[in-house]
Amino acid sequence: MARKPILVVMAAGMGSRYGGLKQIDPVGSQGEAILDYSLYDAHKAGFDTAVIIIKEAIRKDFMETVGERLKKCPMEIRYAYQELDDIPAGYTVPEGRTKPWGTCHAVLCAREAIGDAPFAVINADDYYGVDAFKTIYAELSKLAESGEGTMVGYDLCNTVSEHGTVTRGVCHVNEQGMLDRVVETFHLKPCDDGKIRDIQENGDGPVYAPETPVSMNFWGFTPWLFEKLDAYFKDFLRALPDGELKKECLLPSLIGELIDRGELSVSVLRSSARWFGMTYHEDKEMVQRELQKLHDAGVYPKTLRA
Repeated sequence: MARKPILVVMAAGMGSRYGGLKQIDPVGSQGEAILDYSLYDAHKAGFDTAVIIIKEAIRKDFMETVGERLKKCPMEIRYAYQELDDIPAGYTVPEGRTKPWGTCHAVLCAREAIGDAPFAVINADDYYGVDAFKTIYAELSKLAESGEGTMVGYDLCNTVSEHGTVTRGVCHVNEQGMLDRVVETFHLKPCDDGKIRDIQENGDGPVYAPETPVSMNFWGFTPWLFEKLDAYFKDFLRALPDGELKKECLLPSLIGELIDRGELSVSVLRSSARWFGMTYHEDKEMVQRELQKLHDAGVYPKTLRA
């Protein structure tokens, strides 16, 4: 019998640009974090189990806030821990490194908790929209045991921040709705002329169309991926330059490589929802305002959990 899909939530980040633990920062009128809304939406879509990835360093704060509320969650909640020294034998952590290894490592750390079920992956600090969870839940049941994945793609214009640059996986999608490649782009910003540019080199960098599909790390896979993740992460560690303290091993980069080698096909499920999240602390007020609008419109009840 096929296993029911599991939701995997990456919540181990330290929020360096945000200036705090954004994954537990209250934004709802009853003190909810964005994660509470994602779990609410996921459960309505059919997910019965969630694996939340955190760091031991934030465990106390997380359990006293979000974790305490999740005791009333109708889903089974499992925890996995992403630690800097949780790396394969024969590799060492560079002296002075404090930054987590990235999203590939995060999913690897949850391997045991996920088991043999298909799974969706999200960020704890991103709001994805109600319908996205329903769409990916249905798609997960259609994936072959190996060689197939899926993702929810958002319009770039719905994912930028007015408070600074954002990193997005810019997606190139073919006529069949399949992902050809994804390019991690690190300095996207809406400019004064109304255009969205990559300003990594200068303020007049390349312009991106508003409807350009981008990845918000809302992926769907089968356990087949773990073997690929393990090999890719080892290659990443092996190639890490001496003294490199910040480079991360990212899911979009692995996915792009697997597609290029013909080992993976990824369906792109388009969403017109407006993304909002907490890249910068200045984003918090906007997030609170947008969530309140959803409560007022009846999308969410006054209290997510009684």
